[in-house]
Amino acid sequence: MKGDIKGLKTLIMQESPSAYYVHCFAHQLQLVLVAVAKENTDCVWFLEQVSLLLNIVGVSCKRHGMLRSAKLESIMKALECGELKTGSGLNQEMGLARPGETRWGSHYRTVCNIISMYPIIRDVLITLGEDTTHKADWIKIHFMVGAFESFDFVFSLHLMFVILGYTNELSECLQRREQDIIHAIQLVGVTKNRMQHLRSEGWNQFLQNVTLFCNKLGVEVPTMEGNYVPFGRSRRFVQNQTNDDHFRREVYIGVIDKISQELDSRFDDVNMELISYMSALNPSNSFASFDAQKVRRLAEFYPKDIFWL
Repeated sequence: MKGDIKGLKTLIMQESPSAYYVHCFAHQLQLVLVAVAKENTDCVWFLEQVSLLLNIVGVSCKRHGMLRSAKLESIMKALECGELKTGSGLNQEMGLARPGETRWGSHYRTVCNIISMYPIIRDVLITLGEDTTHKADWIKIHFMVGAFESFDFVFSLHLMFVILGYTNELSECLQRREQDIIHAIQLVGVTKNRMQHLRSEGWNQFLQNVTLFCNKLGVEVPTMEGNYVPFGRSRRFVQNQTNDDHFRREVYIGVIDKISQELDSRFDDVNMELISYMSALNPSNSFASFDAQKVRRLAEFYPKDIFWL
């Protein structure tokens, strides 16, 4: 569509040079997340581990059943101890469905389920790794257990949980058939502000949450002053740095900065302003949103096409 020679955008611009190209907002948001995931090596590594995990657990109905049974047993124990309450809509069954490549909201659900079921998934992986009937998969399973229990995995898991959580509301809003464009534009601004606040104020709270999770589930937490040692990757391709440099500066701040840059680039001020002014011509509810000032400002975008009387 955006091809420089025969793309639809080019053909329209040749007929009407003052036309503006506004990409689908829902697709724009997906491109933001995809761009970040592809350019950060830790994100790439994490998504590969999630894919391997889903392959191991979802390879057969028997393994699905193991995960389901372990989840049920965990819920029953928690109910007996009074750690969970019963009621309509509570304690719903969870699974590890494979996320869709074009639906980043499904990635968020997968991340949420992994966090909620972390000890159950680990127990199932360990059981599979000790079962002699699964020797053919032992290498993959044993590596997955090591990766799953690494601080690298848990850190990236929680970072994806926070970032995808912040963008999930915006993603759902942009995909609604009856879309309130003004509300969507406001959510874009809210998402940008959240990212900036997360960068400037969120590190200590985020690290504390990750540390509490690790301590509760027996995952070793490295000292931030120590040298960073990547899990399952050669140190040859990782620069000599401290854990604080890697996890805080390179991963945490690096991912947030990249998302902020992509949001600013793909949701630029001109497109946002243009769409906002276009909403003044929405015919719903007898043009209830009509605003003469917005229409006047909209006309200024097309000085060669609209003539004032």
